[in-house]
Amino acid sequence: MTLLLLGEFEDTQVWISAIQTYQPDLKIEVYPEVKNPAEIDAVLVWMHPLGVIEKFPNLKVIISTGAGVDHILRDPNLPAHIPIVRLVDDSLTSQMSEYILSAILQFHRQFTEYKIQQNQQLWRGLSPRNTANCTVGILGLGVLGSDIAQKLNLLGFTVRGWSRTPKVLEHINCFFGEAQFNLFLRECEVLVCLLPLTPETEGILNQNTFAALSQGAYLINVARGKHLVEEDLLTALTSGQLSGACLDVFQIEPLPENHPFWTHPQIIITPHIAAKTIPACVVPQIIAAIQNSQEGVLLNNTIDLSQGY
Repeated sequence: MTLLLLGEFEDTQVWISAIQTYQPDLKIEVYPEVKNPAEIDAVLVWMHPLGVIEKFPNLKVIISTGAGVDHILRDPNLPAHIPIVRLVDDSLTSQMSEYILSAILQFHRQFTEYKIQQNQQLWRGLSPRNTANCTVGILGLGVLGSDIAQKLNLLGFTVRGWSRTPKVLEHINCFFGEAQFNLFLRECEVLVCLLPLTPETEGILNQNTFAALSQGAYLINVARGKHLVEEDLLTALTSGQLSGACLDVFQIEPLPENHPFWTHPQIIITPHIAAKTIPACVVPQIIAAIQNSQEGVLLNNTIDLSQGY
């Protein structure tokens, strides 16, 4: 069996070492150094060059290095018959929940305002906010969304979630479908986007969505940059409809030097680090996907091409 690392990897040697520690006899190649395309059985992918995947005639499985697969589906020449597997990992889930909790608590406990007061050498306590009266809305109730929803509930927040299809989560007020979208948004003081990127969800964070939220709501986007209409966010911040935003993903990455988000006082930006795959944690899933694809066994965490996730 031969696995090809294809695309943008921060450190290919870390990936190779982690995989070989678990499966020493697995042959690994790194694109573009491919000796024989016909020998490639599996590709491990992140932001691959378009049109490359179709060049491997005996490919049996495509594996995303993370939970998202839109970076794979952007390829117009993607072979439709080859299964695509996404990684579902406890480490990724924990990292994402930690990031979202940090962002929400910074907003809820008014750390931004206190930082401004610190710069002014102003000693003044602000009125505390009642956690139970703070409603957090989670867009997307998959593995990541369900985890953070339950953790926020344990902290005493009022939590509601929205998904494309019906979901049931204990203590979480769940909404679904286009018909219930505005009803879900109503009363949300914090909105967290964890949706997969599909044609239906692109641009979902727009002026109409912001207008349906509570006045002064706070936005957290940890999904994909294309979910957000950036100009609409700036307008909502200027008008006061939104009080701030924490953004980990952007339309263009890295964020251009002249982008207004860099210096906006109400926006916190991080460089797409909310949840980063730790190779050693996901290697068992990768090996299982390769072996199962060889043996014709049903693969875990395959995506539905018709839905885009």
